[in-house]
Amino acid sequence: MPTNTLPSNVPVCPVRGSVIYPTMVQHIDASRALSIGAIEAAMQSDKVILIVSQRDKDIDDPKGSDLYDVGTACNVLRVRKNPDGTVQMLVSAVARVRATNYVRGDHLSADITPLAAEADDAVELQALGRELRERFDALASGGKLNAETVQTIHSKEDLGEMADHIAFNLDFKLDDKQALLELPSLTARIRKLLTLLDTEKEVQEVQAKIRAQVKEEIDKNQREYYLREQMKVIQKELQGGEDGEDGDEAEAFRAKLDTLDLRPEVRKDIDREVNRLARMHPDAAEASVIRTYLTWITELPWNTRSDDQLDVMQASQILDDDHYGLEKVKDRVLEFLAVRRLRKERAERGELSAEDVNKGPILVFTGPPGVGKTSIAQSIAKALGRKYVRIALGGARDESDIRGHRRTYIGAMPGRLIQGIRTAGTKNPVILLDEVDKLGSSYQGDPSAALLEVLDPSQNQHFTDHYLGVPFDLSEVMFIATANYPEQIPPALMDRMEVIDFNSYIEQEKLEIAKRYLLPRQLMANGLKINQIAFTDAALEKLISHYTREAGVRNLEREIGTVARKVARRIATGEVKRVKVTDKELDRYLGQARHIPETEGKEDMVGVSTGMFYTPVGGDILFVETSTSPGKGLVLTGQLGDVMKESARAALTYIKANAERFHIDKSRIDDSEIHVHVPAGAIPKEGPSAGGAMVTSLISALTGIPARHDVAMTGEMTLTGRYLPIGGLKEKVLGARRAGIKHIILPKANEGDLRDIPLHLRTTMRFHPCETVDQVLDVALVGGLKALETPRDGSPAPTLPAPKRKSARRSDARA
Repeated sequence: MPTNTLPSNVPVCPVRGSVIYPTMVQHIDASRALSIGAIEAAMQSDKVILIVSQRDKDIDDPKGSDLYDVGTACNVLRVRKNPDGTVQMLVSAVARVRATNYVRGDHLSADITPLAAEADDAVELQALGRELRERFDALASGGKLNAETVQTIHSKEDLGEMADHIAFNLDFKLDDKQALLELPSLTARIRKLLTLLDTEKEVQEVQAKIRAQVKEEIDKNQREYYLREQMKVIQKELQGGEDGEDGDEAEAFRAKLDTLDLRPEVRKDIDREVNRLARMHPDAAEASVIRTYLTWITELPWNTRSDDQLDVMQASQILDDDHYGLEKVKDRVLEFLAVRRLRKERAERGELSAEDVNKGPILVFTGPPGVGKTSIAQSIAKALGRKYVRIALGGARDESDIRGHRRTYIGAMPGRLIQGIRTAGTKNPVILLDEVDKLGSSYQGDPSAALLEVLDPSQNQHFTDHYLGVPFDLSEVMFIATANYPEQIPPALMDRMEVIDFNSYIEQEKLEIAKRYLLPRQLMANGLKINQIAFTDAALEKLISHYTREAGVRNLEREIGTVARKVARRIATGEVKRVKVTDKELDRYLGQARHIPETEGKEDMVGVSTGMFYTPVGGDILFVETSTSPGKGLVLTGQLGDVMKESARAALTYIKANAERFHIDKSRIDDSEIHVHVPAGAIPKEGPSAGGAMVTSLISALTGIPARHDVAMTGEMTLTGRYLPIGGLKEKVLGARRAGIKHIILPKANEGDLRDIPLHLRTTMRFHPCETVDQVLDVALVGGLKALETPRDGSPAPTLPAPKRKSARRSDARA
């Protein structure tokens, strides 16, 4: 049908994923009601239908806006209805047309306008025709098209008809085929088609290259498989008909290695060992070594990791449930988790790399024994949802404990880190390096030096264990270390870690811990029910103060367990059904109290001042006693260390320099033996913070002015009378409060440390920050500085009677 006789409005049959060109005869299958309605409408009118492609082939009920603007007007030659309700029609494409004014009823219809052909240069068209045939022939030689299609295209005399058939039969994109349909100029269509043919030729060449590479790899694998099978047969013959179990074992190792996704350089080294095993006799000694090595390799979690649970609120709840107190420690742990969560969110947005997410400080928990360092590491692993591994380093003296043994030694095995990761089953567990300050060194190496690489985030992603011999990534492991004495950790190792201090518990915290955690745990351990035994608060307080002396709660739990066992015995024998343990009944179960806390003096005394000290198990008070007698010199007793002796000498020098102001006769100082004694002489005492107590005691003895019994002091003095800061203020104040002290003298520079002291203690005690020794004496002496600077009758100070005080301490006191 000529284009000028086409009707102006025709039914529209949408098609998906294909384009039909003029002069072509094609079968079209229709299954949608919209398409079947268009075919029926065409058959009832001029038998002309518009075939147009959908922009999106997934739309089942397209509208006019879902179709391309240019389609192909076709004559319907034949229509056949299939039993399944679908319709098949044979059409002859007539012309390129532009569709407008789509109307939807039972079917789509549209107005059509034929695309006017543009004039082409005959010479250019001839040249393009030759080029088209050459490129088509080059493409067809690759076997992409069957011979019948190639012959049909070659038979086309008309250049436009040839171009349309080429475009229809080659696997171009729908957009490219539609673009060829919409070009009215034959020259433009051929140029576009030549570009598509070049692209298709390049794709075919790449495909051929890939096909050759795949075939080569398959041939290689088949050759290796054939050779391995031959090797199995040969080994079987050499072993007298036995099964080639070792060869099968090598194949099993290869299969496991295929699932591990190892880096190429790692896989190359391990494959070398697998090949050695495959060639060895199974009874060879070396075969057993290689077998053990490959077992370790295949059981390590090279790419297995647990998902972090970075819910800060949930982590806070877990820490509060598992531990009482330790607020600063909990805050630092939650800060660590919060930072990790924000880094992970940024990594998910592509702002950070995965390596940056894993970077973070190595935490080291320092503090006295029993304060919860190890248990809070378990809570961190629980809060993160990670596996927990504890590695005890106390007493480790061999570098191989960290790096493993080389496989040349008998009984060689990996280091503790690799063993722990294998046990955890993930490559990102929480690993606790317990007692890192107890590491030793010997001729076998220094384990702390081996830890330098492990605890460096920029190096540990390539950690190489001597036994494995290949790098293993430790960058995703969260390392936490614990130590009692951080000064014993090598400086280079300490520099890689962030210190979090664990202070000793106060009595109120110990009481709450005992009620919430220790008592229920010991009742369960000793088979008791909650209604069979009850501890009064007074009993627990007496247990804490009179039967234990520690910074943590380990001994407290042991004493509670002792009482629980004795009660369990009474219940088991039928003596009682339930027991209430009071403070008065503790002697019955535990015997006489082992620790009698020091208490404040009962009255103001001349030459007796009250100092404060602390040890790893807590703080307490001490008395500094001074007596004068005829003689010469300064006598110091009470197991004093060099620093405390220096404090006494400095105090005496300060008094001599200010003797005139204090109305002290210098001849009396020169002609008297001044004896300074600190009770509990069997216990070594050391530290600079007894300077205030020393100078107060000396001046009180030399002037006869009593020192106040309700005042305790701590601070270091200088020869010029300055009062310098000290450490351990919180522990010292807690010990003084336990002894009944109401007034505390402390250096002005330590005033900020009062924030660490519980609020109820700050409100019930009075603190006197001092910058000079004069300010100290003004508070510590009865009558203050005014009484000291007032002239006296010059009578000698009374000698000090021996006061009766109890003192029982088992650890070195540090003033």
